[in-house]
Amino acid sequence: MSETHDFDVLVIGSGAAGLSLALMIADHANVAVFSKNKLSSGSTSWAQGGIAAVLDDRDSQESHVQDTLNAGGGLCDPDAVKFVVSQGKDAIDWLIKNGADFTKEDDPDNGAVVEGDYHLTKEGGHSFRRVIHSDDATGKEVQISLEKQVKKHPNITLFEHHMAVDLISSDRKNFKTQKCVGAYILDTKRGKIDLFRAKATALATGGASRTYLYTSNPDGSTGDGIAMAWRLGCRVANMEFNQFHPTCLYHPETRTFLLTEALRGEGAVLKLPNGKRFMDRFDERAELAPRDIVAHAIDHEMKRLGVDCLYIDISQKDDDFIKDHFPTIYKRCLKLGYDLTKEPIPIVPAAHYTCGGIMTDLDARTDVKNLYAVGEVAHTGLHGANRMASNSLLECLVFAKSAAADILKVIKREKLDTDIKPWDESRVTDSDEEVVVSHNWNELRHFMWDYVGIVRSTRRLERAARRIDMLAGEIREYYGAFRVTPDLLELRNLVTVSDLIVRSALLRTESRGLHYTLDFPEQDPDLDGRNTVLKPPRRPSSR
Repeated sequence: MSETHDFDVLVIGSGAAGLSLALMIADHANVAVFSKNKLSSGSTSWAQGGIAAVLDDRDSQESHVQDTLNAGGGLCDPDAVKFVVSQGKDAIDWLIKNGADFTKEDDPDNGAVVEGDYHLTKEGGHSFRRVIHSDDATGKEVQISLEKQVKKHPNITLFEHHMAVDLISSDRKNFKTQKCVGAYILDTKRGKIDLFRAKATALATGGASRTYLYTSNPDGSTGDGIAMAWRLGCRVANMEFNQFHPTCLYHPETRTFLLTEALRGEGAVLKLPNGKRFMDRFDERAELAPRDIVAHAIDHEMKRLGVDCLYIDISQKDDDFIKDHFPTIYKRCLKLGYDLTKEPIPIVPAAHYTCGGIMTDLDARTDVKNLYAVGEVAHTGLHGANRMASNSLLECLVFAKSAAADILKVIKREKLDTDIKPWDESRVTDSDEEVVVSHNWNELRHFMWDYVGIVRSTRRLERAARRIDMLAGEIREYYGAFRVTPDLLELRNLVTVSDLIVRSALLRTESRGLHYTLDFPEQDPDLDGRNTVLKPPRRPSSR
């Protein structure tokens, strides 16, 4: 039987953005946090590199701002960049206060640890060493420390294995005056959809890299928040900019293991199958060029040579240095038959980060009143046409803080909407055609990889658009007839997000940042500062 729950705030998503936001408001509000699987199943735990912040006296906020603007290809919002960068140190201090343990710098004189002096690494696009980290498992350390805090807070209720179906509007007939009053949530263990009413709702659901066949992301990165916000009436921006991480391990047993950019920051080089380096032919910064340039170069060389992978090599560094700085990667590669200290490791680019998303302001507010978006799900203006390495976790923390301040004001004046009807599944039945969902899922991810990947063309995009239209029609029919399942919900959201990606890509008639098209290979200066903004149809969504 379905249940009804009331909270001050719903936080949908349990990564760095969601857990930080919950902690920042929980002293003054009752908060529900939802995770599709376990709390730690999101992308945060998979983040290896670190968090970019100005922590060294030789560095400056101006330099961090300029590096971010340069990487963003002329589409970053300067105000958003300055807003985020200015709060970098405070964000790191907050994490440390909440238990995060970052790698310290060894004293070169006697090998002792210098108290408070953290080891900083350098990654692509950065002018200085400014990436604080916990060895090569920073995301895991952040996730564990935040989980410890939320689990012991009396005002936070955790709902693992709960998946959002749709957000709830106060008035579906008038998009201009509507506000978000809660969400329908599927308890995946009970198989029932419960009603959760709230004064404010925050989406922290991550990105949509599972749209693609090859990705560095966990299974849950299916664009749920973006799709739900779109259905509710929120604008989205810059969905054509999908970041492909240049170096994902190429191995038949694992298609999702990332080889952090910090490897290249510490001296790793990229090589062709014959052992020759090639990045200097594409950019003067070579291996330390921004990710879009490195990914394009690898893709170009793979296609030119007709090979399935290229290689990354850090074996010239001291063995102990490699094992100390990259213990997770070293052990994982060794388990799969590769020794990071002795040989090049096969790599291939993979979908990694969604730079576009739900449009928000600096308080993380969306177009719909009382609905917020924090983290990868949001388009804040920080990333532009390409995300600079290690800016993403910083964005989560900074916008969690600004959203928390605004949400606390909202819940003081808002009242719960008690007129919401429970989920109605009286006219649907159990499906006997689950194969339709799995078939459509596989087809979607294959043609998105083939037609809407690192290199695109108008013809490829139009071909993808036609197939998406066909799949969308099938899924609408299926969704209306059968009881929902997690796989069906994810497929529904993936098709919606894929449509937004393709439509955005067709609208951008140039190559810029992460969007490269054969029909418009040059950047158009007339499009500097111009985001690709899509407005949803002004009509109620289905069911």
